Amino acid sequence: MLGSVSLGHYLSLGAVLFALSVIGIFLNRRNLIVLLMAIELMLLAVNLNFVAFSHYLPVAADQMAGQVFVFFILTVAAAESAIGLAILVVLFRNRASINVEELDTLKG
Repeated sequence: MLGSVSLGHYLSLGAVLFALSVIGIFLNRRNLIVLLMAIELMLLAVNLNFVAFSHYLPVAADQMAGQVFVFFILTVAAAESAIGLAILVVLFRNRASINVEELDTLKG
């Protein structure tokens, strides 16, 4: 039978997800959509750690604090995705490319 899932398991999974997102950012610097997805994965790894810590806090402590932080992070992530994708659509309409290396100059 499998053992119980401890805080270390959640933290390990969060660390692996965070490391994958950092690797995704450094390896793929061309496609803007993949960069946005890597940032979202990074935020989800942090959310996993917040929920795990809030679950394993002692009863006397405030166990909802980590989950409240998760809602704030999800709100920021949703706004970042909406604004980032809107900027991406405008750039694609103007330049017909989403290659990050071609987006080095701005017109005002």
